[in-house]
Amino acid sequence: MDCTAGLLRKPWDLPFVAEPEEVSGLRRVLRLHLELWGLHEVTDAAQLCVSELVSNVIRHVGLGTPTTLAVSMNGTYLRIEVHDPDTRALPTLLDAGSEAEAGRGVAIIDAVADRWGVQLSPDRKVTWCELETGLVSAYGHSGGTRVTRVEAMLCSYENAKSSLPQAARSHALTLAVAEEAAIDMIADLLHWLRVHGCDADDALDRARTHFEAEVAEVQGTSADRFRSRAR
Repeated sequence: MDCTAGLLRKPWDLPFVAEPEEVSGLRRVLRLHLELWGLHEVTDAAQLCVSELVSNVIRHVGLGTPTTLAVSMNGTYLRIEVHDPDTRALPTLLDAGSEAEAGRGVAIIDAVADRWGVQLSPDRKVTWCELETGLVSAYGHSGGTRVTRVEAMLCSYENAKSSLPQAARSHALTLAVAEEAAIDMIADLLHWLRVHGCDADDALDRARTHFEAEVAEVQGTSADRFRSRAR
């Protein structure tokens, strides 16, 4: 059975005026969206790319330029676009030395992003970059084999509770339904521990300790990988 808790990641865009003070606000908005999308591991790299793309507009097109930030998924890649009306000032990757100012922003994007480019149309240019998310599908979740295994368990658990015949049950498990199924499953596990003479509170404390340790390890690994790619 192909059953997953899908996370819908709708494309969004945000018009703004290219000014230095706008950059921090754009970074915050991007972080909030990526947290909702469950893409925590690429947040730092994505924010850096936005900073450099917007700074490139400010530096080479001009202050006050009407600009748009657009974010979407391209398959399993996070796609970040910055639209501006100048089709002449094209970003160029230069072999810039450590003391050179020109070309450093594009060099940073080239180092951090998995791919990038420029698209031209009669009235605008789009400078874009894409970051690999590690997802197995555009609607999937990050987290590795544990998350994949639990999604299969939640699907089976929710279907077992259903009074509908097998043919009428949906193979798609929405995030809201999956959350309720997870809560019910945890409650049932606590009941199972209690009737078998185990300390349910102790089991919860141990599970939380394991979870927090594993999350800290993943975050540390992600930060090390980001720093390595940005060098």
